[in-house]
Amino acid sequence: MNATSASQQNSRLLSLDILRGITIAGMIMVNNPGSWSYAYAPLRHAHWHGLTPTDLVFPFFMFIMGVSTFMSLRKFNFEPSKAAIGKIIRRTILIFVIGLALGWFGQLTRGLATGESFGVAATHFDTLRILGVLQRLALAYGFAALIAVLVNNKLLAWVIGILLVGYYLILRFGNGFDMSEENIIAVIDKTLWGTGHMYKDTTPEGVRIALDPEGLLSTIPSIAHVLIGFLFGKLIVAHRDNHTRVEKILIWGTILAFSGLLLQYGCPINKKIWSSTFVLVTTGFAAQLLGLLIWIIDIHQKEKWSRFFHAFGVNPLIVYVFAGVLANLVSNIRFSYRGEFASLKSFTYEVLLRPWAGDYFGSLLYALLFITVCWLFGYILYKKNIYIKL
Repeated sequence: MNATSASQQNSRLLSLDILRGITIAGMIMVNNPGSWSYAYAPLRHAHWHGLTPTDLVFPFFMFIMGVSTFMSLRKFNFEPSKAAIGKIIRRTILIFVIGLALGWFGQLTRGLATGESFGVAATHFDTLRILGVLQRLALAYGFAALIAVLVNNKLLAWVIGILLVGYYLILRFGNGFDMSEENIIAVIDKTLWGTGHMYKDTTPEGVRIALDPEGLLSTIPSIAHVLIGFLFGKLIVAHRDNHTRVEKILIWGTILAFSGLLLQYGCPINKKIWSSTFVLVTTGFAAQLLGLLIWIIDIHQKEKWSRFFHAFGVNPLIVYVFAGVLANLVSNIRFSYRGEFASLKSFTYEVLLRPWAGDYFGSLLYALLFITVCWLFGYILYKKNIYIKL
């Protein structure tokens, strides 16, 4: 990792950092309710087909990652030089390893909380989840960036189309729209590393199944997702006038969103399998929000309201990792309270918030409190002009 100066940060659109910050704050909030049993409906993922506001935060971040990838690869002139390939591979491996380490840390703290020794808790490698959010980001970025330097940028729209249509056909003929372990996404993951290393979901009938929402096969459309963001980055650079940028971004964003909404009748919108229509709708909505933010922040200079998100947006990875570490600590570090052992999370929600705020609002307040702590961490880095990148 290295720290970059503030002057380097100021050379780009502020709205890009704000959108990135909004998505990171959103990801942290939906991942940390006071109680999973009492999260408001908009703060839950769709159980299977469908779309909720929560389903937007991860793909929005992936879209912005695509935009940033274009900016990053410009200095290599989008050519497969040794330096460009080396940076892509190094960054991919680092993000993937950080994701694995975060999963391992979660298992470690849970094991220690149940009374296991450090040696035992630290060696549950037979149940370590291979894939996850950061691993998905790593693979999607890595493959998309390699495609961007190996394929003429003028052909990327065709590459995106082939990836999305091809993935749809795989799902259609591989039980890909069924929430079951016969789903081809689950079949491939089980074949490669077994159910012990997979995320477990629950069907509407209450049956636990091994079906990973960040499965290896569903990485295919996420690559297209990043490439779409990459093309929007190209659009931003090609048009220096912000009014023109907003016009182009909103037009293409609307085309993508409406295409996904119309095509959902043959290909359901589904985050857990990252369906092709999910890619179209969420990249379309992300582009529309980006266009709106450019209009508000970069054109009309209405930025005071957005300063809270800036601390998230300039250090997204380190703040997200901090949130993951903190979530595991507050959930699993236990202390004695009135003759019983309680975690810091359960004490904060059950004792301090829930009695007077209620089940649902107390759960939301806990999530907002958690975001505030993460923001303080990000704000300290921001004030010290520390911008950590891979």
